[in-house]
Amino acid sequence: MIGENLKKVREIRGLSLSELAEKAGISKSYLSNMERNLNENPSIQVLDKISKALQVDIQTLVGVKTSGNVELDIEWMDFIDELRELRIEKEKIKELRPIIEFLKWRQEVSSNDGELD
Repeated sequence: MIGENLKKVREIRGLSLSELAEKAGISKSYLSNMERNLNENPSIQVLDKISKALQVDIQTLVGVKTSGNVELDIEWMDFIDELRELRIEKEKIKELRPIIEFLKWRQEVSSNDGELD
Protein backbone atom coordinates (compact mmCIF):
# COMPACT_ATOMS: atom_id res chain seq x y z
CA MET A 1 0.00 0.00 0.00
CA ILE A 2 2.76 2.47 0.86
CA GLY A 3 4.50 1.70 -2.42
CA GLU A 4 1.38 2.31 -4.50
CA ASN A 5 0.61 5.56 -2.70
CA LEU A 6 4.22 6.72 -2.95
CA LYS A 7 4.28 6.10 -6.70
CA LYS A 8 0.91 7.84 -7.25
CA VAL A 9 1.94 10.92 -5.30
CA ARG A 10 5.35 11.05 -6.96
CA GLU A 11 3.79 10.85 -10.41
CA ILE A 12 1.13 13.43 -9.55
CA ARG A 13 3.91 15.75 -8.42
CA GLY A 14 5.70 15.09 -11.73
CA LEU A 15 8.88 13.81 -10.12
CA SER A 16 11.15 11.03 -11.31
CA LEU A 17 12.60 8.56 -8.83
CA SER A 18 15.94 10.35 -9.12
CA GLU A 19 14.41 13.75 -8.43
CA LEU A 20 12.50 12.51 -5.39
CA ALA A 21 15.56 10.67 -4.10
CA GLU A 22 17.60 13.85 -4.29
CA LYS A 23 14.90 16.00 -2.66
CA ALA A 24 14.36 13.50 0.16
CA GLY A 25 18.00 12.57 0.66
CA ILE A 26 17.26 8.87 0.12
CA SER A 27 18.78 6.52 -2.42
CA LYS A 28 16.95 5.97 -5.68
CA SER A 29 17.17 2.19 -5.24
CA TYR A 30 15.57 2.43 -1.79
CA LEU A 31 12.66 4.44 -3.21
CA SER A 32 12.32 2.03 -6.11
CA ASN A 33 12.16 -0.88 -3.68
CA MET A 34 9.50 0.92 -1.68
CA GLU A 35 7.38 1.56 -4.77
CA ARG A 36 7.65 -2.09 -5.79
CA ASN A 37 6.70 -3.14 -2.23
CA LEU A 38 10.04 -4.83 -1.69
CA ASN A 39 10.54 -2.63 1.35
CA GLU A 40 7.17 -2.45 3.07
CA ASN A 41 8.36 -1.25 6.48
CA PRO A 42 10.29 2.00 6.09
CA SER A 43 11.18 3.89 9.23
CA ILE A 44 9.17 6.90 10.32
CA GLN A 45 12.25 9.04 9.61
CA VAL A 46 12.31 7.86 5.98
CA LEU A 47 8.58 8.44 5.61
CA ASP A 48 9.01 11.90 7.07
CA LYS A 49 11.73 12.79 4.56
CA ILE A 50 9.65 11.51 1.66
CA SER A 51 6.45 13.21 2.80
CA LYS A 52 8.25 16.54 3.17
CA ALA A 53 9.83 16.20 -0.28
CA LEU A 54 6.41 15.41 -1.77
CA GLN A 55 4.65 18.05 0.34
CA VAL A 56 2.09 15.62 1.74
CA ASP A 57 1.47 14.25 5.20
CA ILE A 58 2.69 10.81 6.21
CA GLN A 59 -0.90 9.55 6.46
CA THR A 60 -1.32 10.08 2.73
CA LEU A 61 1.70 7.88 2.05
CA VAL A 62 0.63 5.10 4.37
CA GLY A 63 -2.98 5.33 3.20
CA VAL A 64 -4.53 5.98 6.60
CA LYS A 65 -6.94 8.68 5.48
CA THR A 66 -6.80 8.58 1.71
CA SER A 67 -9.65 6.09 1.33
CA GLY A 68 -8.11 5.01 -1.94
CA ASN A 69 -8.09 8.44 -3.54
CA VAL A 70 -4.62 9.91 -3.20
CA GLU A 71 -5.15 12.23 -6.18
CA LEU A 72 -8.14 13.92 -4.58
CA ASP A 73 -6.31 14.37 -1.29
CA ILE A 74 -3.38 15.98 -3.08
CA GLU A 75 -5.69 18.32 -4.99
CA TRP A 76 -7.21 19.45 -1.70
CA MET A 77 -3.79 19.88 -0.10
CA ASP A 78 -2.62 21.91 -3.09
CA PHE A 79 -5.74 24.07 -2.79
CA ILE A 80 -5.07 24.61 0.91
CA ASP A 81 -1.44 25.48 0.14
CA GLU A 82 -2.63 28.07 -2.37
CA LEU A 83 -4.94 29.57 0.24
CA ARG A 84 -2.05 29.75 2.70
CA GLU A 85 0.19 31.40 0.11
CA LEU A 86 -2.54 34.00 -0.42
CA ARG A 87 -2.66 34.41 3.36
CA ILE A 88 -6.32 33.48 3.50
CA GLU A 89 -7.03 32.24 7.00
CA LYS A 90 -9.65 29.74 8.17
CA GLU A 91 -11.88 32.49 9.46
CA LYS A 92 -11.99 34.08 6.00
CA ILE A 93 -12.91 30.76 4.41
CA LYS A 94 -15.88 30.52 6.76
CA GLU A 95 -17.15 33.73 5.18
CA LEU A 96 -17.54 31.77 1.94
CA ARG A 97 -20.14 29.49 3.52
CA PRO A 98 -23.13 31.29 1.92
CA ILE A 99 -21.56 30.85 -1.51
CA ILE A 100 -20.99 27.15 -0.85
CA GLU A 101 -24.58 26.76 0.33
CA PHE A 102 -25.80 28.49 -2.83
CA LEU A 103 -23.71 26.17 -5.02
CA LYS A 104 -25.12 23.14 -3.19
CA TRP A 105 -28.67 24.45 -3.64
CA ARG A 106 -28.09 25.13 -7.34
CA GLN A 107 -26.70 21.63 -7.84
CA GLU A 108 -29.71 20.11 -6.08
CA VAL A 109 -32.10 22.16 -8.21
CA SER A 110 -30.28 21.11 -11.36
CA SER A 111 -30.40 17.43 -10.44
CA ASN A 112 -34.09 17.70 -9.50
CA ASP A 113 -34.86 19.38 -12.83
CA GLY A 114 -33.30 16.39 -14.56
CA GLU A 115 -35.56 14.01 -12.61
CA LEU A 116 -38.69 15.80 -13.80
CA ASP A 117 -37.95 15.15 -17.49
